[in-house]
Amino acid sequence: MIEVQNLTKTFADFTAVSDLSFRVSKGDVLGFLGPNGAGKSTTMKMLVGFLRPSGGQIMVDGIDMVQDPLEGQKRLGYLPEGAPAWVEMTPREFLHFITAVRGLDKAAAHKALARAIDLTQLHNVLDQPIDTLSKGYRRRVGLAQAILHDPDILIMDEPTDGLDPNQKSHIRAAIKEMATDTAIIVSTHILEEVDAICTRAMIIDRGRHLASGTPAELAARSRYCGAVEVVVKASARAAVATLLKAQFSDIECSDIECSDIEFPATKMTASHGDNNNDTRFCVFAANKSGDESSPKIKAADFLRLVQDCLAPQQEALLALSLQSGRLDDVFATLTAAPNTATEKTVS
Repeated sequence: MIEVQNLTKTFADFTAVSDLSFRVSKGDVLGFLGPNGAGKSTTMKMLVGFLRPSGGQIMVDGIDMVQDPLEGQKRLGYLPEGAPAWVEMTPREFLHFITAVRGLDKAAAHKALARAIDLTQLHNVLDQPIDTLSKGYRRRVGLAQAILHDPDILIMDEPTDGLDPNQKSHIRAAIKEMATDTAIIVSTHILEEVDAICTRAMIIDRGRHLASGTPAELAARSRYCGAVEVVVKASARAAVATLLKAQFSDIECSDIECSDIEFPATKMTASHGDNNNDTRFCVFAANKSGDESSPKIKAADFLRLVQDCLAPQQEALLALSLQSGRLDDVFATLTAAPNTATEKTVS
């Protein structure tokens, strides 16, 4: 387990990380999510003992990483940004070297190498100089060294950076498999990564904690949660827009552009669907009074209202669905403006 309390890092007058607190146990995959420059890599370096915090505490399996970083590092696996390695070595040579650094005996080293190579699928490049490998394969060599000693805690900075879609899928499956008996922290700015592998996520920006929870809990904060997506034939676009505007003139709607239909500002917009024969509308429910304390319409009732509204254009209706929320919308909203305080967590 890794437990962080009030972690802070300053460089002269610049605060890179400010008062972060979180806890990760075996079975957890925590997605550390933020835009470039948010403080993710700085936090990772402090967690593994490469950078001394300006304040706060990091405990790794009960060991204080500030007081005894070497002992804590024995329990950690770390994939840093860029996956540095001795490029004149082959992956086989490099990984053998890491087993020696980690103090594994011959039998343990043999077992560890086989497991790491299988998980990262390095069989085809084991005897090629690392300098000749693609960025994706270098990344996989870096991941292999991080898991060689079967660490209790695995910390990875952008683990699928440079991988093709098939490689990403395999590595994500491997991470989920390892999580059964490992506490894992994944730093990323890729929202798809969080949905694919994380049990929890923390959004940070400018070194500050903004929100945390499961990916579903965070997505539920999106304005898309409970919205109704309408897909219609493009030929009925104008007629459907007229119906929706008449019925839901006081309902907040999406902001996807459709240049040939005029909508009231911030009220409703449309977009072309997956092909030029479809058009999608996203209709958002909102309190008519604008009072946040007044109850919103139930999602099922709102869906029924939209469906009834579109009855005259039933022939043109291709799909109608309630949306569960979007993590990208929450991320964009939270990181769009300067923040001065930590928001309340969801969990």
